[in-house]
Amino acid sequence: MSKKSRKKSSKTSPARKAGETAKRKSKSKSAARAKTKKANTPGAAARKSSKKSSKTAAAATSHKAASKRLKSSDAPAGTASRRAGSDAEGQHLLVEGSDAPAFHLPRDGGGTVGLPDFSGRKLVLFFFPRADTPGCTREAIDFTRLSEAFAESGTAVLGISADPVKAQEKFRDKHKLSMPLVSDEKHTMLQAYGAWGEKSMYGKTFLGIIRTTVLIGADGRIARVWRHVKVDGHAEAVLAAAQAL
Repeated sequence: MSKKSRKKSSKTSPARKAGETAKRKSKSKSAARAKTKKANTPGAAARKSSKKSSKTAAAATSHKAASKRLKSSDAPAGTASRRAGSDAEGQHLLVEGSDAPAFHLPRDGGGTVGLPDFSGRKLVLFFFPRADTPGCTREAIDFTRLSEAFAESGTAVLGISADPVKAQEKFRDKHKLSMPLVSDEKHTMLQAYGAWGEKSMYGKTFLGIIRTTVLIGADGRIARVWRHVKVDGHAEAVLAAAQAL
């Protein structure tokens, strides 16, 4: 047999193949034992726990950031209806049949006016955003135009805003308004009657006076509440409710 043939035969002998296979299996087992030993060490467990905690914290941070970006227009359906019966931004919502909140504030012409001044009479409170602005002027003129009809039904009318007394007097004289105009510069009455709260205009949100009207019965209880009032025809609707009371 030639030298070349003997070399080829030695490479492919069964004994050599068996030895190489056993060697590979031994290396594989050794690597597996080393991996298992590394995974079971205290340091590895701590690293695994730390990695899991980091992922959990990152997820929580991401959720929190998303909540801050949530706008009122993106709120889930039903949010508005849930808020309707609760406080919003410190705002108190009146309940029909409850006692009317007490108040005592300065009015045009000097002096003050309070709820006890109208004891035994029906009372209309219309809260307007600002004196001598177009919508507020139309509303005040409409209530003035119907002042005799309100008086015949035993109902007094007050106009309330956050304007100072001098601005109220100027507003009264310019448009010959008949009802007393109350000044609530500290927003105490406005908040008590739910007429101070969140508003939006031109994409901006802010706190201000919500056009609101409240009808109080002769018994001092809340009879009707109109919120986010539309001026056209509103005074007539309030008169009809007062006459039916």
